Amino acid sequence: MLRFLLVVFFCLGVIKFGKAQEITWLSFEQLDDSLKIKPKPVIISFYTDWCVYCKKMDKEVYSKAAIIKEISQNYYAVKFDAETKIPIQFDGKTFHKKMQFHELALLLGAKEKQFTPPVTLILDSNFVVKSRWFEYLSSDKLLKILKTN
Repeated sequence: MLRFLLVVFFCLGVIKFGKAQEITWLSFEQLDDSLKIKPKPVIISFYTDWCVYCKKMDKEVYSKAAIIKEISQNYYAVKFDAETKIPIQFDGKTFHKKMQFHELALLLGAKEKQFTPPVTLILDSNFVVKSRWFEYLSSDKLLKILKTN
């Protein structure tokens, strides 16, 4: 019986450690709290449900071990549906959906007053925008951006 239990625990350990890691995506509210406790850079990924390139980034970029490791070790990560109808509390203010897109998506991710997903932002630990990307980013390109910011 003891041998059986040891084999089961060993197998569970192998399965647990062999499992693919994932990025821990925070909400804006969680980010607000986290930045107050321990400031560090932030990556924000704005998406919509209908955006083909957003889905491609989820499947081909945010699933890569090197991306997961870099983001997990050095950034807070926020993934935000630009069309959500949910009011968001952040930095002492409440943001709402305006027309098609949410106010936060328009405020942070618009280019020339237009919002077109995917949009990726890199911010410093003081929540100052360092770079904005208004395109699909390959895993190589995103990794280079993450390491240089």
